[in-house]
Amino acid sequence: PAKQRATVRATDPGFYFPVLPEDGDTEFPDRVHFAWELPEDPRRGLKPRLRRITYELGPIGPATAAGVDEAGRAVRAVRTVEDADGQLIPVVGQGDVVDAGTGVVSRMYAWNDAPSTTTCYLTDATWTLEDLKGPVDVDALPLDKATFATRSDGEVLDHLDLLIDFIPVVHVPNTVPPAEEHWGQSSLAKVLQVFDELASSDTDSARASATTGLPMVAISGVADSRTQMDVGPGSLFKLGDNGKLTAVDTSPALRELREHVKDLKDRAANNARLPAVALGTTDPSKAPSGYALQLSLGPLDSLIASMRLARDHKYALLLKFVQRLHLAGQHPDWTGVRVQPAKLVFGPYTPTDKQAVLEQVTIGVEKRVLSQETAITMLMEAGFPIDDAAEELKRIDNRSFEAARALADALGNPEEVARFLNRQAPDEPETPPVVLPPAGDDEDPEDDPAEAPGEGGGNTP
Repeated sequence: PAKQRATVRATDPGFYFPVLPEDGDTEFPDRVHFAWELPEDPRRGLKPRLRRITYELGPIGPATAAGVDEAGRAVRAVRTVEDADGQLIPVVGQGDVVDAGTGVVSRMYAWNDAPSTTTCYLTDATWTLEDLKGPVDVDALPLDKATFATRSDGEVLDHLDLLIDFIPVVHVPNTVPPAEEHWGQSSLAKVLQVFDELASSDTDSARASATTGLPMVAISGVADSRTQMDVGPGSLFKLGDNGKLTAVDTSPALRELREHVKDLKDRAANNARLPAVALGTTDPSKAPSGYALQLSLGPLDSLIASMRLARDHKYALLLKFVQRLHLAGQHPDWTGVRVQPAKLVFGPYTPTDKQAVLEQVTIGVEKRVLSQETAITMLMEAGFPIDDAAEELKRIDNRSFEAARALADALGNPEEVARFLNRQAPDEPETPPVVLPPAGDDEDPEDDPAEAPGEGGGNTP
């Protein structure tokens, strides 16, 4: 509330408890809990507690305000007014409409074309663990023993009406969930068995290395069997007739265990679609060519593509939620704005040869096989610091004087050329008026013989 903007919080799926409907529509639950245990804090005098944050869809009710109950707890109370008979009646929120016949409250949301009777309520409650008796689960905690949180603007989070008709929670899976399933699959689910074998093999390797570092020695035919013998540098053993000293070498077993561990790691990498070059266990400079290196990254490309496919519509939903939250909060910059479709586009996750991409783009634009819009998009995907493709294209056009000259020759329209350069066209100079001689003075006076000098009595100089 203080910053007047939407906030995105990431929560571990282990704390996520959706209440899925029983009709099989498991994609969007009507109630979602986030719950986790809080440890004891002796310094602050706090006992072990359980905190639960709940988002729930329900019918629009009367307007509420922050208050306290008889026990002094911060709760929300229904706002009422007195009618003409002195009776207290509940009031509805601003903009809500009550149907006179049914009493149903409806609300017009900025992103809907028809009124809605549904809203989302937020509850943030904490329980002391010793107060939770009997068979209770996360969805059936007693609210009469809860302590409700208070937001920074003073609103008590006890069924607070958020003025939205959706649950602002997006579950982001790693895989596309199958039918009648909600969670998807972990990226490590396919290699959990290999991880167990790796742990066992590491334990065996540790035990084998102990016998290899301290070799086992068998001695027979010693002169005095009661003598304590220790194996170490400079040790001298006195053996009798037919005495023998045998050392047991366990290094081959250790070598096999290490090879087995290496095979298990390779198997885990292959099953998880993480090639050795992506894990950093292979020197990329030893690749025969860049094409061979790109081929080795093929499994990783498939993994990233599948995960992005599973999350693509989730990210679009997230961006839609952000816009709706700003509209619901009546942010002044969003007055009259409609929710627009938005998409999250990722850049490259592997190093790219920017020089090669720049050369391709330059040749493509120069040979006119690529448009400037496509070229700028390729540069953005390669990691060049371009924020807005349209703005970058406008900057390029502002300095394309050769192209502007060709446009002027083709169209002969200064206004169009100025618009291409994003400049103001110069004002056309006024054409000076044409001065014509008066009528009847077209003859040259030198052609008149009567007025020719040297002829006639009075004209002689």
